[in-house]
Amino acid sequence: MEISTQIKHCTINIAQPRALLHLSFAFFALFWQSTLVDKVRILDERQNINKTDPKVNLIMVNFNVDLEGKTVLVTGAAGFIGSNLVKRLFHTVEEIKVIGLDSITDYYDIKIKYERLNEISALNRDWLFIKGNLADKALIDQIFEEHKPAVVVNLAAQAGVRYSITNPGSYIESNLIGFYNILEACRNNEVEHLVYASSSSVYGSNKKVPYSTDDKVDNPVSLYAATKKSNELMAHAYSKLYNIPSTGLRFFTVYGPAGRPDMAYFGFTNKLREGKTIQIFNYGNCKRDFTYVDDIVEGVVRVMQHAPEKATGEDGLPVPPYKVYNIGNSAPENLLDFVTILQEELIAARVLPSGYDFEAHKELVPMQAGDVPVTFADTTPLEQDFGFRPSTPLRDGLRAFAQWYAKYYDTCQE
Repeated sequence: MEISTQIKHCTINIAQPRALLHLSFAFFALFWQSTLVDKVRILDERQNINKTDPKVNLIMVNFNVDLEGKTVLVTGAAGFIGSNLVKRLFHTVEEIKVIGLDSITDYYDIKIKYERLNEISALNRDWLFIKGNLADKALIDQIFEEHKPAVVVNLAAQAGVRYSITNPGSYIESNLIGFYNILEACRNNEVEHLVYASSSSVYGSNKKVPYSTDDKVDNPVSLYAATKKSNELMAHAYSKLYNIPSTGLRFFTVYGPAGRPDMAYFGFTNKLREGKTIQIFNYGNCKRDFTYVDDIVEGVVRVMQHAPEKATGEDGLPVPPYKVYNIGNSAPENLLDFVTILQEELIAARVLPSGYDFEAHKELVPMQAGDVPVTFADTTPLEQDFGFRPSTPLRDGLRAFAQWYAKYYDTCQE
């Protein structure tokens, strides 16, 4: 029922308490309605997300970055997370221009990367893809000068813990020099928000679980982890010196359809299909906080819309508008259980034949250099600030992967 916002003129005698009481109620009703309407409007503006999404909860921070009508730069746009993020932005934001940058390295099968790009192009949106190296400073400067991105999401990086042991140079080039180029471009071309990928690897061999963003992360066990920790330190320095709002996201073991072939679930599938033996490290005594890619993207989109607030400290310098969040499922799975579920879903999707002799194709081996026995995300700050936590069950995510794999590789077996 609509409450009128007009109160007719009346004369009140102080000796008429009933009239005064009625007027008080009228003013209270008017105030209550106005406050309620404002709250509903603010929540609607904050959400900016499909209200039918069952994962949507009350958001605690103000969404101070409106993506409508903006240009967004996504580096690593042909990558697993990057391509899914671009598609999500086009599906949920009516007016948006996305610039995608990727060097299309052959670290894994480039056919998958081009397939992802084809899916984006098929959406027929305001999309520009640029093939180029993040370490090419002239190119990065040109992109910023020509397109003036309001929001930058840096997902481009040389990934992989084990690969960093044998190919350290590529990590220095992409993860350090490339990220420096992004920071410099953000400094010289004012952006509303820089969001960048960090990694759960920064926690190294920390014994305390779950991993909290308040924990010290000064003991990386791989060069990859060291570069990701360096990104966080570099972003903090630029936020402090140049007042650049930046948010780092520590991703935990991302998986899903059209993922990275170097990840365990994908590599295991390839080997099992070919009748080869898979190696399960630490004799299966590892736990991983597997996080479905749609949950990762959901978190990234929400974080993009809230830039850390700018403020000035007692020293007259900016208080760094800087935040770091974990994005993980907060439910570590034993590696042997993970492999069992994967096998079951591969059989259900007819990637593997029924009755497949799994025991004959697995080998339990010691821990690999650079690996850690457990990853476990404390997502409390993410939940408190954005009302969201990843929640896709492992079986649901692996089922989606198995079904995609069967279709993409056309491997269905009787």
